Amino acid sequence: MLTWSSTLQAQTLSTPPLDSNSWLIYVIPLSLVALLILFILQRTHWKHPKTLPPEQAQTPVIAHELETKETDAVAVATEPSDVEEILSDSESSWLTRLRSGLSKTRTQLSSSLGQLFTGKKVFNDELLEELHENLYRSDMGVETADRMVAALRKRFSGQATLPTWEEVSRSMREEITGIFSGPLPQLNKPASGPMVILVVGVNGVGKTTSIGKLAARFVSEGKSVLLCAGDTFRAAAIEQLSVWGDRLNVPVIKHQQGADPASVAFDGVKAAKARNVDVLLIDTAGRLHSKTELMAELAKIKRVIQKELPEAPHETWLVIDSTNGQNAVQQVKAFQELVQLTGLIVTKLDGTAKGGVIVGIHTKFHIPIRYIGVGEKAADLKEFLPREYADSLFN
Repeated sequence: MLTWSSTLQAQTLSTPPLDSNSWLIYVIPLSLVALLILFILQRTHWKHPKTLPPEQAQTPVIAHELETKETDAVAVATEPSDVEEILSDSESSWLTRLRSGLSKTRTQLSSSLGQLFTGKKVFNDELLEELHENLYRSDMGVETADRMVAALRKRFSGQATLPTWEEVSRSMREEITGIFSGPLPQLNKPASGPMVILVVGVNGVGKTTSIGKLAARFVSEGKSVLLCAGDTFRAAAIEQLSVWGDRLNVPVIKHQQGADPASVAFDGVKAAKARNVDVLLIDTAGRLHSKTELMAELAKIKRVIQKELPEAPHETWLVIDSTNGQNAVQQVKAFQELVQLTGLIVTKLDGTAKGGVIVGIHTKFHIPIRYIGVGEKAADLKEFLPREYADSLFN
């Protein structure tokens, strides 16, 4: 019987010796595996050759901030800021944009009124009645239509021939300029401390955007500005005002959505005094559940900020959308009953054929038109000048 050792020895002796090239059987598979591993590593780890160095890769927030700053620097270099646009805006450029913005209104007036003064008609009460109706339909209101018809009757009655539309439009242009006659009331600027402007209006009229544009205009005049996000019912309003603050490098006082608007306004006034700013612009809620609640909210804001600054607000401006036509008239009426309005801002004149509503509102309420807007840029909101408006409306 063979022992275990003798058996092993026999098997060893019986095993044929390795060929000189048999090592390739082991090396080639191992080499293929190594190449596969290197390929996988290259696809995963070295996929992006421009990866940040290790010391920066460990701080992604800083890297993101650096990237943001570089992007901002490029944006500033290629696009003028809101303030620069205002400062570089020429009078001729503004008049061109104003005329272009009022083109729909001008076309509507010339087509509806101009046809009354063509053909073989005579200048009589029947023609004036048609004129009155068309003026009313153009959202100028009954009072304005009455005044315009009376002026035209006085000017052209007894004339042998029918006046041309050019003659009539010239007279209407002068009459509209006369409606806004008299100097625009000066802003109620305090002898010291910030001028507090409370901005009101319903949602969707461009209220918060107008506040941002006003801030840009005040900054362009060399004034220091503070914004206050008092419309706490809409998170979008708070965010929108914050964006304007970043664009203009203007601080914004804000709380979380749902906070008490009066508390935000109070903090805004307190901060304006502490920082010695020139102008504080306070945004307000555009819509509550009822008129009573809105009145109570605005009254509370006024009452609370007067604890910190007794004469505030110095100005209360209502923003209205000209495209709303007679609805804008109703908004002025409603807010006039809630607060003492000292000025109006009329927006979106570039998107409507109802630009004549400005005349009707001023005739009815005698509230100063402070600013008008004809576009999206900050420079497209500018002080209202009656002569420019009347010329662009009819010329």
